Amino acid sequence: MDGCVFCQIVAGDVPGHLVLETDDLVAFLDTRPVFKGHVLLVPRDHVETLPDLPAALRDPFLFAAQRIATAVKDGLGAQGSFVAVNNTVSQSVPHLHLHVVPRTKGDGLRGFFWPRTKYAAGEPETYAARLRAALDGRPDGRPEGRPSARPARPARGPRPRRRHAGVRARAARGDRSPWRRARARRPRRPLRPGRRRRSANPGRPSTPT
Repeated sequence: MDGCVFCQIVAGDVPGHLVLETDDLVAFLDTRPVFKGHVLLVPRDHVETLPDLPAALRDPFLFAAQRIATAVKDGLGAQGSFVAVNNTVSQSVPHLHLHVVPRTKGDGLRGFFWPRTKYAAGEPETYAARLRAALDGRPDGRPEGRPSARPARPARGPRPRRRHAGVRARAARGDRSPWRRARARRPRRPLRPGRRRRSANPGRPSTPT
């Protein structure tokens, strides 16, 4: 489409740092990234919004987005990614494009406020090369020899119940607890003259001393 900068990048009329190319899709670096390594995925044909995307491109479009999201982790060391599409509202270029933004914990990105940054000279080539290398490693974007996920931890059996185990064992043997045994051995204090000893039987009067 005439006047569409993304169509011009796809056609090679406008320079762009390409990351991924297929028969139907192209991915390249955003020139004003939220974070460095921010990738835009677009269809080669001019499609304005996601609802306009032909059914035949739905699966390839999502699969390419999945590969790029993996590549920003493997190639750039990101901890995760933010993936988003704007349709008409907040869509700066009326050509469907999906954002894949590298994320790390504590990077300062909050909600949908997107601060923009700039590349230093030579940085776009470096970031694009690292992403291409990650994408070329395997069909899913992971380099050869790297596991797709962390190995699962071995299942743990039930933990033994240790709390109050000693108390239950003594109760089974008929033993009294240590403080009760100590109390049973404690001698009675002599009463002062004129005081009455408390009776063990409430209905029976106490004997004066």
